[in-house]
Order: sequence, then C-alpha cells, then structure tokens
Amino acid sequence: MAGRSRLAGWRPRVRLGAPAPGGLALPAARPSASFLYAPRGVWLGDDLLVAADSGNHRILVWHGRPERDGTPADVVLGQPDAVSEGPAAGGRGPGRGLHLPTGVLVTEGRLVVADAWHHRVLVWDRVPETPDIAPDLVLGQPDAVSVEANRGGACGPTTFYWPFGVALAGGRFYVADTGNRRVLGWSDGLPSSPDTPADLVLGQPDPTCRADNRGGAPGPASFRWPHDVTGSASALLVADAGNHRLLGWSPHPAADGDADLVLGQPDAVTCGESPYAAGRADRLRFPYAADWQDGLLAVADTADNRVLLWDGLLVDGPAGDPPAGDGPARGSAPPAGAVLGQPTFAEIGENRWTAVGADTFCWPYGLSLRGDRLAVADSGNNRIMIWERQP
Repeated sequence: MAGRSRLAGWRPRVRLGAPAPGGLALPAARPSASFLYAPRGVWLGDDLLVAADSGNHRILVWHGRPERDGTPADVVLGQPDAVSEGPAAGGRGPGRGLHLPTGVLVTEGRLVVADAWHHRVLVWDRVPETPDIAPDLVLGQPDAVSVEANRGGACGPTTFYWPFGVALAGGRFYVADTGNRRVLGWSDGLPSSPDTPADLVLGQPDPTCRADNRGGAPGPASFRWPHDVTGSASALLVADAGNHRLLGWSPHPAADGDADLVLGQPDAVTCGESPYAAGRADRLRFPYAADWQDGLLAVADTADNRVLLWDGLLVDGPAGDPPAGDGPARGSAPPAGAVLGQPTFAEIGENRWTAVGADTFCWPYGLSLRGDRLAVADSGNNRIMIWERQP
C-alpha cells in the first residue's frame, strides 16, 4: 500500500476537556471554558480548533493551537457565557441558542455548524472572536427562530431532519441529513439562502422520500443513518453509520445512483454487526465520522472504540477523473492499515476495558485531519484529543 509510513508514529499530543481521576473522564457539574460534555464534532485548522460541545449545546473555538492539556476555549457560541447550559441557550431561544450541535466546518473563513436537533445548518460569515454571536445565515428553516423538523411539513429539497454532518468537497457543499436518510448536495458550494434547493439527493429516489434504506433492504444507493461526509476534488465518501459502512462515489455523483466503493462490509448489500466478536481490519461498527486528506483516510469506528487509517486507498486526480492508486476504485475496499486507540485490530473495548488512558477511546464520534495532526471528538470520555504523527 502506498505511503505506508504515514500509518505509523501517531501519538496523542494534547487533551482538551475533563481530566480522568480514578479512570473516569467526567465533566464538572457546571460547564466551563475548559470542560466538554459528550462532544460529537471537531474541525482542526493550522491555528484554529472548533468543537461541537454537544452535551452542553454549544460550540467552542480555540484561536491558535492548544499546546497544553485542558486549555480553555477562547470563544463560546450557543450560550451567553462559558458557564451556562441547556438547549436553545438554556431556554432563551434559538436565535443564538443550539440544540445538540454536531458537525462543524470552517471554509474560506466561514464557520458552518450542523445544529442537529434544531434541524438546521448555521453559517457565520467569519469565525467569531467574541462570544454569543448570532449566525449570519440559517439553512433548513425559514428564519432564525423556527426549529421544527422538515420545516414542520413534508420532507423536501430545502428541509432537514436531524442533520449531523457537513462538508465541502470538490467545490460542492454536502449535508448528511441523517433523519431523512439522505445526503443533500449543492454543486455551487455553500448556498446563500435557506430557500436554495439542493440539486443533488443521494440515498432517496426524490426529495420527498425519507424511508430507511429506501424502504427496502440495504443496497449500494441507500442509507440508514448517514452521519458524515468527506471527499476531494474527484471523490465523495459518506459514513453510513446505521449500515456499518462507508460508501464512496468517484467521480462526484451528478444524480442519485449506486456507490462505487464500500468500506467496512464485504459487499454493498451486507450490513450486519458483530457486537461481541473480535474486531477486524475490514469491518466497521457504527462509523460516525470520516476525514480524507491527500489519500490518507481516517474513520471513527465508533462502537469499536477506535480510529482506523487507510493510506493510498484512493489517490486524488483532476476533478472528474476516477482516483488512481493501488486501492480499488470500485467494489469492496481492502482492510485498514493501522488502528489508533486499541493495541490490535481485534480489540474493541471501551478504553480497552481498563481505564481512561492518554491513547484510549470511548465512542469517538468526530474527527478532523490536518497534515500530521488528527483531532478526535472522544465523546464518551468528554474530551477532544489531538494526535500527532512523529517522524
């Protein structure tokens, strides 16, 4: 497999969130700028870190690169201050409040947040440097105070039901619209209006349908719980957590259709899990997140309490061209090349069935690659971990 050296040398560098006295990583009874509660999403930049502190219904922003454990966030969004909690800013309302935020993204200086249980996606035109700033754009709802699933009506090309993940890939903006069992895409990038309909619907025959696996058995064009999206100029990957797999298209699909690639299952119609069996390098169990950068793919294999890495599985080419490289462009993918958080591929226990450690996971829900760094939302341990690859 190409680039094998990129699979080795990963070590935890910084932990943000609760310490773990006695093997427990529990947040304080009252929030602070230093503690997190069940974070579900994270985005890592060169000098910026954004986390969805989902259990506290807020977004935390670190301007600069955190270099020590427990570094407090610089900015809190979704709450009036760093010690408040509760959905919709503790009952103050959804204008500045959040309800279980999940996916986060920064693109061209803009901050994008999947406000999952308000059934909307929020956009700030610049990453806030002060707290309690209202978003500049709301997608999925008619205004900043409406929060009903599918805008209170039927599923359509401008509505969401529990959107979990957001991504920009190949110039296209994607939303993993989890509760509607589909992925929506805008080919011109981030829309400028909540009334701009998606021009791509993956996983359903039309924008009004929302049945689990299209109302039938799993297949190469269906989702159960699509939770995250990643990709590049020439390919798209969707973490279909409920079917225990990733589906891939290359090039980016122009319309609903069969995926070209399956990770985590032997084929596109097998979607079982084995919760009491030993883990395997070619199987996934509730993969909630993925990120792909320059041919290196990281997958949060959430229920197996690990992160899996592939290198050279797909190598990016010009936009519209199929990937090249030593991995298959179609069919079932090869096994992962490395595992983080467990001593071997066979181990799957929460914190290795022992105690919280510097290199263990308990239900990792989100991750973000940036060069030789990897940020992981280690949800069950109430922390964000930043791993680095050593030479």
